[in-house]
Amino acid sequence: MTAARGSLAALARQIEEAGASAILNIGGHEVPVSNLDKRLWPGRSKRELLAYLARISPWLLPHLAGRPVAVTRFPNGIAGKSFWQKVWGSPPKFVKTVTIWSVDGDTARDYLLCANLPTLLWLGQQAALEIHVWFSSTLAGRDGRGLGTQYGTSEDALEQSRLNYPDFIVFDLDPYLYSGREAAGEEPELYRPAFKRARTLALDLRDIAATLGMDAFVKTSGRTGLHLYLPIRRRFTFTEVRAMAETIGRHLRSRHPRDVTLEWAVERRTGKIFFDYNQNVRGKSLAAAFSPRRHAQATVSMPLTWEELERSYPTDFTIVTAPGILADRGDPWADILDARADLATEIERAG
Repeated sequence: MTAARGSLAALARQIEEAGASAILNIGGHEVPVSNLDKRLWPGRSKRELLAYLARISPWLLPHLAGRPVAVTRFPNGIAGKSFWQKVWGSPPKFVKTVTIWSVDGDTARDYLLCANLPTLLWLGQQAALEIHVWFSSTLAGRDGRGLGTQYGTSEDALEQSRLNYPDFIVFDLDPYLYSGREAAGEEPELYRPAFKRARTLALDLRDIAATLGMDAFVKTSGRTGLHLYLPIRRRFTFTEVRAMAETIGRHLRSRHPRDVTLEWAVERRTGKIFFDYNQNVRGKSLAAAFSPRRHAQATVSMPLTWEELERSYPTDFTIVTAPGILADRGDPWADILDARADLATEIERAG
């Protein structure tokens, strides 16, 4: 174990052994934490959430770097009311933000960037169980230097900026197969036959992506389905990428007409896997890799190898089990941005 990992393990132990409240000193920043024994999931407390975030941070933070985040907060745990938050009033000084033009409000607002461990633990203290992240980044990288860096001055500036050119095409495979145990009006629960069908479709999507010159990366959603990310160079806007995603979805539906639906009306999805390409919009987000989720077993959204997908189930990956799994085999998504396909070249080659 490296010194950094050792210090994080010590921090996690400090959280686990603290009283009901404590002040964590991290890199010279003080992060007050309180109500550590509050139940957030059945049998799991805020203390365990914070310890998980400390242990998982070397793998989680790189997936958040430079990307605006929004969170779902559960102040009274998953059994209580939750609310969505993407704009913060006066966060601590160690929290970095980016000012982004809001088309709906015709004004600029400060969005949070989770750039360091103090910010991550501060979010945990706010009972931000679910961390959702944009698919575009403020970072230059190898393909963003020619894109704009003015995000908050106007809608036109935002559309010319890095934040309008995604790093990924994303697919959300959301099963609408019911176990029969759901109450009237409830969303489908996690159900093995449904997940098995989503797995089959994910494997076919991987093969479709390969024919288009793209690598596909898969993770559990942490709920009932799967998320697929196809890394691409920043050559196309969100509008263009959404059109590509829809085309791929229609192709998948033509191959699996009994299993796939693109229907937006929920009542028309029953018995099928909803292929959601509408996530490919600027400002939309999915649960980040390793983010905890609203599930009774405290599951997390877990990146997998394709071989692991064949034998895995979402409840295998929780705030208790995920750190050990990562310590043993690392993050299959660690180099995801190195696999970005140049779709412009592929399109020219095909045309």
